[in-house]
Amino acid sequence: DASSEEPFTTYFDSKIPIPEDETHSCFSFRKLWAFTGPGFLMSIAYLDPGNIESDLQSGAVAGFKLLWVLMLATIIGLLLQRLAARLGVVTGLHLAEVCNRQYQKVPRIILWLMVELAIIGSDMQEVIGSAIAINLLSVGKVPLWGGVLITIADTFVFLFLDKYGLRKLEAFFGFLITIMALTFGYEYITVKPNQEKLLKGLFIPYCQNCGTPQLEQAVGIVGAVIMPHNMYLHSALVKSRQVNRANKREVREANKYFFIESCIALFVSFIINIFVVTVFAEAFFEKTNADVSSVCVNTSSPHSSLFPSNNKTLEVDIYKGGVVLGCYFGPAALYIWAIGILAAGQSSTMTGTYSGQFVMEGFLNLRWSRFARVLLTRSIAITPTLFVAIFQDVEHLTGMNDFLNVLMSLQLPFALIPVLTFTSLPSVMNDFANGLFWKVAGGVLILLICSVNMYFVVDYVRALNHVALYVGAAVLSVIYLSFVAYLVSLARAETPCRQDKLMDLYHRRYHRIVSVGKDLEDHPVQP
Repeated sequence: DASSEEPFTTYFDSKIPIPEDETHSCFSFRKLWAFTGPGFLMSIAYLDPGNIESDLQSGAVAGFKLLWVLMLATIIGLLLQRLAARLGVVTGLHLAEVCNRQYQKVPRIILWLMVELAIIGSDMQEVIGSAIAINLLSVGKVPLWGGVLITIADTFVFLFLDKYGLRKLEAFFGFLITIMALTFGYEYITVKPNQEKLLKGLFIPYCQNCGTPQLEQAVGIVGAVIMPHNMYLHSALVKSRQVNRANKREVREANKYFFIESCIALFVSFIINIFVVTVFAEAFFEKTNADVSSVCVNTSSPHSSLFPSNNKTLEVDIYKGGVVLGCYFGPAALYIWAIGILAAGQSSTMTGTYSGQFVMEGFLNLRWSRFARVLLTRSIAITPTLFVAIFQDVEHLTGMNDFLNVLMSLQLPFALIPVLTFTSLPSVMNDFANGLFWKVAGGVLILLICSVNMYFVVDYVRALNHVALYVGAAVLSVIYLSFVAYLVSLARAETPCRQDKLMDLYHRRYHRIVSVGKDLEDHPVQP
C-alpha cells in the first residue's frame, strides 16, 4: 500500500486546496482566507485558563505596569511560531516527526516524555479551568470533579467535528474565540479602565516602584504565554493546506500567508488578554482582603467567606476573580466571566488533545485507529487532573497553578532547541533555512526565555523552605541542564548524518509519482 509509506499524511482526512488568483500576484484575500485556520487554533494556547489567570494576577499585583511585558512575550511567541510553521510547510513533516527522524532512540524517548509532561501540565490547567467555570455557572452545585468529567465528555464529542470537514472545525474554534472576545470585552466595558494608564503601560517598558512580587509576575507572564507543545501543534496544523513543496513559489507563498494569519490571530488573542489585565488593574490593584470582604458582605454574596477581613493584599485566581467581579459589578459580571473561562478552557482542551496526538504519533510513529489514539492521549493527560479534582477544593487551587507553570517552564527548551536547530539546517530546509540574523536572534531569544523561566523555577523552589527539597532540586537541575546541553550538541552533531533517512523518504515519494506518471503514459485511461 503506497499510502502507508507516504511521509506527508496529516491527521486530517483531507487537505484544503488553495485557489489560484491571477489578478492579485502580491496579495490575495482569497488565498489568505484559504490559509486562515491553523494560526487561530494555535492562538488558543495564548488564551487558555492558565494565561487568563496570569493576566488577572498581573493586573491585581502590578496594575497596568506590566502590559509591555505581555506585548513583548506575544511578539516573541509570534516569532517562534513562525519558525514552527515554516518547518511544517517546507518539510511536510511536523516537529515531532522531524525529531523522530533526526534523534537516536534514547534521546528521542526522553524528549517525548518531557513534551508529554508539558501537555499534561497544560491540560490540567485547561480542564480544571473549565470545571471551575461550570462550578460558578451552577452556583456551586456541580463539584470540581463533576466539571472535569463533563469537560472530558464534551471534548470527545467536539473532537469528532472534523469528520464533518476541517473548515467546520476551524469555524467552531473561531466561534469560541468570539465568545471570549465578547465576554471579556463586556467586563472591559463595564469596568472602564483608564485609557491613559493603559497606553503608558503598553509602550513604556518600565515598572515604577516594583518589587519581587511584580518581577515574579512578569516572569510568570512569559512562562504562561510561550507554551512548548504549541510549537509541535502549529507545525502540524499547517500541513492541512494543499501546498506543492516541489514548487518554491508555492512554499514561499504559504510561508507568507501563514505568517500574516498568525499575526492577525495573535493580535486578537493579545487584545483579549489586555481586556483581562486592565479590568483587574483598574478595579482591584492595591485592594486588600478587607476591602473586598466588606463589599461582598454588603452585596450578600454567598462567597464572602473566601476573603478574610485582614489588610493583606488581595490574591486572586480565576475562581476568586469571578467572585470578586460579581461582588463589585453584579451577578451578570460573574456569570459572563464564567462563560468566557468555559470557552477558554474548552477550546484549549481540544487543541491540547490535538497536540498530544501529534506528539505521540510523531515521536512513537504510531499507526493506531482514530479512537484508540484519542483514548490513549486523553487518558494520559486527564487521569492526574481527575485525581486533583477529587482530592482538592475548588477554593484552593492557586498553588497548583504556580507549580504547573513551573513544570511547563522547564519543558520549554525541549521545543525551542529542536525548532531553532532544524529550521537553521540547509539539509532540512534547503533554500528556506534561517539566515545568520535569525540564527543569532533565535539563539539569543531562546537563551533569554530559558534564563527567565529558570529564574521562575529557582524562585518557586526557594519558597518551599526545606533543605531536602533544595538538595533534590539541585540534583535534578544538574541532570536537566546536562540533558539540555546534550540535546544541543546531539542535534548539531547528528542531524547532517541522519539526513539520508529523511531524503530517502523524499526520493521514494518522488519515484512513486514518476512511476505513476509513466504508467498513465503507457496505459492511458480510455474515456
